[in-house]
Order: sequence, then structure tokens, then C-alpha cells
Amino acid sequence: MPGSQSESDAMEQADEGRDPALNVVDRVAEMCFGLFMALTFVGAVSSATSAASPTSGADAGHTMLVTALGCNLAWGLVDAIMFLVRTLADRGMRFKVATAAREAPTATEAVRAIRTALSPSAQLLLSDAEIDMLRQRMANAVELPERAKLNARDLLGSIRIFFIVVLSTFPVALPFVLLSDVPTALIVSRILTLIMLFVGGMALGRHAGFNGWATGLGMTALGVVLTMAVIALGG
Repeated sequence: MPGSQSESDAMEQADEGRDPALNVVDRVAEMCFGLFMALTFVGAVSSATSAASPTSGADAGHTMLVTALGCNLAWGLVDAIMFLVRTLADRGMRFKVATAAREAPTATEAVRAIRTALSPSAQLLLSDAEIDMLRQRMANAVELPERAKLNARDLLGSIRIFFIVVLSTFPVALPFVLLSDVPTALIVSRILTLIMLFVGGMALGRHAGFNGWATGLGMTALGVVLTMAVIALGG
């Protein structure tokens, strides 16, 4: 049908508007995850190496960097893969709803199928007439993809997530390479971590419409609590 839009195109456009890899919340969350992971491992390795032997500053710094980087490489890979799994599952759910809406014997059953897939808040906001308009767009689509699948943008998103987690290692671990005194490097590492948490919290607050300074300080306070916990556990 000329001028109509395929369901696959509609699903891709919906993904473009969403793009979790570029979402501020997800980027800040991944950065904080990487920072916390690196901070925890650096603290644990610092405690273990200082208790086991009087390791030189250079050797200790190398150990810290390798350990933290290895940890975040592994978890960055896990996060990237789980992003693809989550994206495919979400797209599969929408594909299932689109198929059910197109194949429903009556418009009423199609509207019901679409409504069950909506979030509770969306169900309250949308009337049956508005959902029926969406059903008609689905019905007018020329074709439906054979199955839900990933695309190049999804792979790019997973790569971005991987690098966000991995790159967040360096502010935590690099002071141990640049400074020979391990206690001083620990202090610098924790200060840099808190600064990054403050910046991330400020960005998160502004994105959500809150006071950026308040959310930045709140995220910093969370980092302080975690740092105190790491120190209490021997890090």
C-alpha cells in the first residue's frame, strides 16, 4: 500500500527515539557501576598486598591497575551482552504484541492485546479509542518482520556500554601508577572517584529535573559511604 509504513520500520523508529545507550541515566549508571567496582577491587587488592608483603610502589601500582582493569573488562563485557539480551527481549515483546494485534479476529481483542503490553501508567492515560488508532496503524503496515532481531545500532550501543565501564577504571587506578606512595595514591584515587560521582549525579539530576547540586552531593555522599565501607573492610 503506497504511503504506508512497514511494522519493522516503525519498530526501528521507536528504538531510535529510545536509544538506551545514549540515555543520560544509563550512561551515568554504567559509569557509577564501573567506578564502584574499580574502587572496591582497588581497596581489596591494596589491603591484600600490604598485608602479604611490603610491595614496592611501582609493583603495587601495576597490580592495582591490572586488577581493576581486568575486573571492569569482565563486567563491561557482561553489561554489554546483557544490554543486547535486554534489547532483544524488549523488541521481541513488542513484536509479539504487534503480531497479536494484527491477527486478532476483532478490533476489541486487538485493543485488549495492546493494552496488556502497556505500563500501568500508560494504561491509565490512553483510552481504548487512542489504542485503536495505534492498532489501525499496525493493521495498515505493509509487512511484519519474520522475527525480532538485533541491528547495528544495538551492537554500537553495547560497545559504548563496554567502554563506559572500562574507561571508568582509570581515574580510580591510574594514581597507583603515577604515584609511588600507595597511601597517597589511595587518597587521590578516592578523591577522583568522588569528583566523578558528583559530576555524574549533577548530570543525572539535571536530566530528571532536580537540583543538580543536590543530586551531585547525594551521589557523592553515596560514594563516601561506599568508601567508608571499603576502608572498614580493610581496603
